[in-house]
Amino acid sequence: MTYSSPNRRSTALTTRTEFSPFGNKLVQSGYVNSDQMRQALIESRKSGIPLTEVLESLTGRQLTPELLRQYKKQQLFELKILYGVESLDPEVNSIANSIISDLIETLIPIDICRRHRLVPLSKHEDQNPPYVLVAMVAPDDLNAQDDLKRILRPQNLEFQRMVITQEDYQQIINQYLDDLAVRQKHLEQEKYTDINQDLESLENLDFEDDTDETEDDLGAAMKSAEDAPVINLVNRILAKALHEGISDIHIEPQEENLRIRFRKDGVLREAFDPLPKKIVPAVTARFKIISNLDIAERRLPQDGRIRRLFEGRKVDFRVNTLPSRYGEKVCLRILDNSATQLGLDKLITNPETLSIVQEMVARPFGLILVTGPTGSGKTTSLYSALSERNDPGINISTVEDPIEYSLPGINQVQVIREKGLDFGTALRAFLRQDPDVLLVGETRDKETAKTAIEAALTGHLVLTTLHTNDAPGAIARLGEMGVEPFMVSSSLIGVLAQRLVRRVCSECRIPYTPTTEELARYGLSASQDLELTFYKANTLTAEQLQEANGNVCSKCGGVGYKGRCGVYEVMRITENLQTLINEEAPTERIKEVAVEEGMITLLAYSLGLVREGQTTLEEVDRVVFTDTGLEAELKAKRKSGLTCRTCEAQLQPEWLDCPYCMTPRFQD
Repeated sequence: MTYSSPNRRSTALTTRTEFSPFGNKLVQSGYVNSDQMRQALIESRKSGIPLTEVLESLTGRQLTPELLRQYKKQQLFELKILYGVESLDPEVNSIANSIISDLIETLIPIDICRRHRLVPLSKHEDQNPPYVLVAMVAPDDLNAQDDLKRILRPQNLEFQRMVITQEDYQQIINQYLDDLAVRQKHLEQEKYTDINQDLESLENLDFEDDTDETEDDLGAAMKSAEDAPVINLVNRILAKALHEGISDIHIEPQEENLRIRFRKDGVLREAFDPLPKKIVPAVTARFKIISNLDIAERRLPQDGRIRRLFEGRKVDFRVNTLPSRYGEKVCLRILDNSATQLGLDKLITNPETLSIVQEMVARPFGLILVTGPTGSGKTTSLYSALSERNDPGINISTVEDPIEYSLPGINQVQVIREKGLDFGTALRAFLRQDPDVLLVGETRDKETAKTAIEAALTGHLVLTTLHTNDAPGAIARLGEMGVEPFMVSSSLIGVLAQRLVRRVCSECRIPYTPTTEELARYGLSASQDLELTFYKANTLTAEQLQEANGNVCSKCGGVGYKGRCGVYEVMRITENLQTLINEEAPTERIKEVAVEEGMITLLAYSLGLVREGQTTLEEVDRVVFTDTGLEAELKAKRKSGLTCRTCEAQLQPEWLDCPYCMTPRFQD
């Protein structure tokens, strides 16, 4: 009897067991030898490249379909054992791409699918409980399971898991994205069609009442959002806003109806009659769809963007959604770059103020602050300043949220907070990009403020915005952020505060003579200003507009105002103001000294516009009337010369210097 050597038996056993069945089959078929198989396994584990690709690269030969099939069967079996769930093989199990596309677009968004490497396969509403079948590359991913629960729970749905290979998952997702790209080509044609053609009466819209939609009925809202009446309504809202020169659109669900308001020239008004309450979910979903927002997320605010063509030019809408008591409110800011003319001389009408601002912008380094409330034109002023410096020999960089203007020749960066790209991060990166002029869209924290000031101190001109009521208040605001006074005083060139007032219609304005008491209320001199002609706006009420039956002013349409003009307050930093900043003087004292040194306040500037007939005292009241009589009081102090301008002590007429602080008397 012949016996095999123990060593030979051991070697044969090792060959059969050290590899998986697929590996053993490759060795037995002669595709690779044992050493090559070991090398391929090690390289695949280290690099993460599929074993089949490593083998084909190593041998220079393609695997046969039979071997590839064997490899996939082994993969699916191992995954099934590893995760304890059924496996999916698209080559064996039929998959409907149309159903997957529908589920991704109506139930589980594509960003969730790509983030967690999962694909919804089918929806089973006839089961108890109803569920969605989901194929996952990593079925044990707890974050993926939490997101699925968050999305499906409001629809009273659960989910069941299957495991899928990375290659099959990628193939399904790529197929969906390819189909989506084809559909988006058609959507882009609709997206860039001139929506001015949709500006028709809303009376033709027919909202059927055959469904009882609730706030939680997301599927019904999605279906309704694609209905022609809702699409037409949304298009006509956008078209009407652009046609009328609106700055903001407010879509506001109320208890009994849907209210739509437009803001024009800083004033809100109702744009349409109240719409039925039942269309709120559909209208909200439609705005989310065209803004590329997550329609399943209705508990958190979201930001998006819409782009349309209007009269041959591209117009962007900045979209924000906010959960409210009766549904999600949608607010759209219209960013129409082509409708705005940039240039400081086009904005600032006062020659003295214009000269000061232009001199500040021409400086080689330092910090310039622009302050004012939201919607006061700060970004327009900043870009007008940049246009003054925009030259091939100057490197200009901006960081904004969002980018509202496109100015050729400058480098613009969009803030992406989700990726860690905020104002401070971008500003620090700019300093390594050999900059000359920097624009920071908003300074809202200590880090950004300090980085901006450090950039200004190291030879760069930095422009940024703050939210303060006036120019002197910017000093205190920087102090609240934790910026040291000496850094502010040594870097700050000046502060520009601004507002926007409506321009009275030149066609229908009403001339009148104000009373002495009315002039005194604004600190105006009756002896000088009574000789001027003041104007009131010929504003018609809703009843008067109906009675006029279209016979109204062709320029303003009965509103009484047409367009807006800027009101500016420029505080240029002088040696006296630097001293006060270092001493941490109160804002009131800084303002007094700034006015003494020639600063024209917001109130004084706006009253100058009233004298010129560009606006009305009512607009001054509405927008900038905050510091009654300050200029008149300071003028009286200057004229009398009986109050020390430093310590405010009472002085005798014969004193040339203040005996308390030795400050020379102020002389006109």
